[in-house]
Amino acid sequence: MLVFAKAKLVFLSVPKTGTTAWEKALGPVADIVVNDPPELKHAPVFRYNRFFRPMLDKFIGEDLEIIAVIREPVSWLGSWYRYRRRPFMAGRPNNTLDVSFDNFVEGYCRGEQPGYANVGSQAKFVEPAGNGTQVTRFFRYEDQPALHRYLEARLGQRITLTRENVSPEIALSLDIEVAAKLRRKRAEEFALYSGIAPYAG
Repeated sequence: MLVFAKAKLVFLSVPKTGTTAWEKALGPVADIVVNDPPELKHAPVFRYNRFFRPMLDKFIGEDLEIIAVIREPVSWLGSWYRYRRRPFMAGRPNNTLDVSFDNFVEGYCRGEQPGYANVGSQAKFVEPAGNGTQVTRFFRYEDQPALHRYLEARLGQRITLTRENVSPEIALSLDIEVAAKLRRKRAEEFALYSGIAPYAG
């Protein structure tokens, strides 16, 4: 998570949406950088509201813009799947080294997810808090130029981005029935993504 006091901006770090690269690029100019522990680095809206918002409202202001990047759901799951296939995951209970992508997604669709498919939810991550605290602007991961333009304009500076924490490239495809099941069982994920309006700036 990144906080920019002068710009009155909070950039939430949704896992597997390229935020590590943005943190490296913007960390030197951010006023607050939360890198660790992961539970705070990747603080969802409810955790931001509980632990960070009261402090930021008091010392920066109550009208901060909160932004978040959302990735197309199948691509997001694919990133998690590839990440958990990395060699360092061998022997860990949540690795996907011996799991097909279809089985991984099937597991994600279950009410009681197996460890390897327990990766959270983008929709749950950005779910508004009970007091109305919510993300005020969304960007699609697949439209990085829009986010780039927005941040350069908002922060008033040029930004050079590098690729960070990239999982190995693996060609992935879903069985038609599994894909349909995912859309049915996790409709909120697709609704969130499809509802993001293009940034016109």
